[in-house]
Order: sequence, then C-alpha cells, then structure tokens
Amino acid sequence: MNIVLHQPEIPSNTGNIGRTCVATGTRLHLIEPLGFKLTEKALERAGMDYWDKLDYKRYINYEEYLAANQGAKIWYATTKAKKCYTEVSFGPDDHIMFGRESAGIPEEILVDNEEACIRIPMLPTIRSLNLANSVAIVLFEALRQNGFEEMERSGELHHLKWRE
Repeated sequence: MNIVLHQPEIPSNTGNIGRTCVATGTRLHLIEPLGFKLTEKALERAGMDYWDKLDYKRYINYEEYLAANQGAKIWYATTKAKKCYTEVSFGPDDHIMFGRESAGIPEEILVDNEEACIRIPMLPTIRSLNLANSVAIVLFEALRQNGFEEMERSGELHHLKWRE
C-alpha cells in the first residue's frame, strides 16, 4: 500500500502519518513543496523513533510523482468527492493521495480523476477531518480489504496471560 501526501504543511501530521506507515508496512510519497523541513523536531517528535524505519520517497512536484509511478492505481481522498471510500475496492499496491491541510488536493488534479475521487462521510457542518486521522481511516479500510497481509492480528499482554 502507498500513501501520497500532496504538499503537506504541518510537520506533526506528517510525522504521525509516517509512524502509521511504518506500523503498516506502507510506503509514504511526499510531493513538494513541503511546509516544513524533514529535520524539524515536530516531525521527529510525532513520528517518535520510527522515522528512520520509514520507507518514503520525495518528489519535486506532482508531474515527477506521476512519471515515477506510471501505471499505479491512484485514489484521491477529498471532501469534494461523490463516492465514499468504503464503496471502492483497494488493491494491495494502490496509492491513496491526500492534499495539504489548508486546501486539499488541487481541483485541477481532481477534475482529471473524478472516478478515482473518494471521501470520508461526515456531518455537513464540518469542513474536514485532521489529515493524519483521515489517512488512518482510509488506509486501514484498504488494508482490511486486503486481509491485513503480513500484519499481526492478535497480541499478548506484557505481564499477564489471556484466559483461554
């Protein structure tokens, strides 16, 4: 699975998303310009000590991202979509793109990809969800659809044992 951030602005969101990507074996694609430096403390703090384990790629712009990922199935997460993220079938190598916190994915990109635009349902009185939360919601649905491949599905207690 692949998460794509188009011009993210807030380092703590990207740090949290990076941590989620590490926990799920997901590659993170960052399309510049970024609203921060990858060395910022807020990014490191949010990603904790996982950032060095993150599989990520940076791109100068959207065109470079497209050229480097030819043939990829890309889903565009936007509050402007007509289709819910639970109404599509995600493949194990799909890319799910999210836009910057203040403006989302540019409408020029969305109109060229209308059938691949997906949204998270929410009340009409709210403009959008937090970016890191949105990524987690959609990513885990995509992973669920693909059987949580290679992920642990049960855990153990630290000090006690589960009852049989």
